[in-house]
Amino acid sequence: MTKALIVLTNVEQYEKIDRATGLWFGELTHFYDVMIRENIAVDFVSPKGGYVPLDPHSLAFMTESDWAYYKDEDFRNQALANSLKPSQVKADDYDIIYYTGGHGTMWDFADNAELAKLARSIYQKGGIISSVCYGAAGLLAIVDQVGTPLIAGKRVAGFSNAEEAANGTSDAVPFLTQDELIAKGGLYQEAQPFSSFVVTDGRLVTGQNPQSAAAVGLAVLDLIKKA
Repeated sequence: MTKALIVLTNVEQYEKIDRATGLWFGELTHFYDVMIRENIAVDFVSPKGGYVPLDPHSLAFMTESDWAYYKDEDFRNQALANSLKPSQVKADDYDIIYYTGGHGTMWDFADNAELAKLARSIYQKGGIISSVCYGAAGLLAIVDQVGTPLIAGKRVAGFSNAEEAANGTSDAVPFLTQDELIAKGGLYQEAQPFSSFVVTDGRLVTGQNPQSAAAVGLAVLDLIKKA
């Protein structure tokens, strides 16, 4: 059975300003919905395990499907209340890893060795690495067998500098996603701000922003069907 591991943040507040952050809810649910509709099993993991905070701003953009998942007690318990720790997860069980976004990921994805090791192992056995928006922070720590960044020389997308500026948070984040992807050797691609945009390079699938989450799921699904 095909199985996906969805990675979520545990960070609930910006370091520099008094503003809440966390998971951007739709970046979880839109990808998850694509997987579930195709009978792909899903587990949820976070750097610390347990509670996953929601970025309250994301709740202003809820779709009917988002509300259905938000009201689903079993879904909330699995994804948001009792996410797994990396130590509870075995890479051999998964064919897909997907890094969700929300600003919180910039503090607990970018240098997380445990998550990077899981992703690398999934990729090395022929699996798919995927991310959306700030979830691209999770790609930064992944290296190949000789220590080269996984994304070096690969086409990638993630939240753009233009989008960060429009969001008014350029000075509140520890780094700019676009700049860091380029610094790691990624061939950064972007579309118009806040429009759905996904890049597939081999078994690496990345989306630019929250509007891209479902499209990332569909691109992952396309790779699974071609395998």
